[in-house]
Amino acid sequence: MSRFELVIFDCDGVLVDSEMLSASVLMGMMQEEGLPVTTETFQRDFLGRSFASAATRVLERFGRPLPDDFQMRYRARLLAKMEKELKPMAGVKEVLDNMTAPYCLATSSSIERLTVSLAATGLAPYFEGRCFTAAQVKNGKPAPDLFLHAAARMGADPSACLAIEDSEMGIRAAQAAGIAVWHFAGGAHIHAGYRLPNELHPDEVIHGMDQLGKYFSKLGLCRAAPGG
Repeated sequence: MSRFELVIFDCDGVLVDSEMLSASVLMGMMQEEGLPVTTETFQRDFLGRSFASAATRVLERFGRPLPDDFQMRYRARLLAKMEKELKPMAGVKEVLDNMTAPYCLATSSSIERLTVSLAATGLAPYFEGRCFTAAQVKNGKPAPDLFLHAAARMGADPSACLAIEDSEMGIRAAQAAGIAVWHFAGGAHIHAGYRLPNELHPDEVIHGMDQLGKYFSKLGLCRAAPGG
């Protein structure tokens, strides 16, 4: 039997290939506000953070807050883009169809964004009753609160959980919670050049859903590797 009793998936950049969509919208709008944001600084300071965390980072880095209506405009523009363009991560449905271990998702996204993400990609049926968001805890990623909340709600000890994360903030959150974490490196933002800091060491690096399914199968977390 596997030592893992629960798999906790991140959503953006793991279940859905959304990070480049959201990055393009947020970075474009920040530049419209006159903020000198480059792809490099965006990846380092904003990728994988909740909007509240990103807004705080803007104030710290640029010395001025985002306009009061920025979040509302950003969310509307992003959701409209996601409804038309968002795709599930290639191979994710095959992995989920074969899961035998309990699983859930824990995301920094708002409930509204999560709802659109799951509906637009056809993943909603897989996660009914097993979604946890940063809005449910005091501190979002990289604090451990969200992972600890998800584990507790699913009745699992953190030491028996496995998190699948794509970003620095998510990996740090899992490690702070005492949860094993695999870096999922199959999203478009990874291929576009996003890298983890050199000092950050996840327990495993996974380059796509085919590999994830094979690893899960070896650990007894799913019935069979997709396609094999």
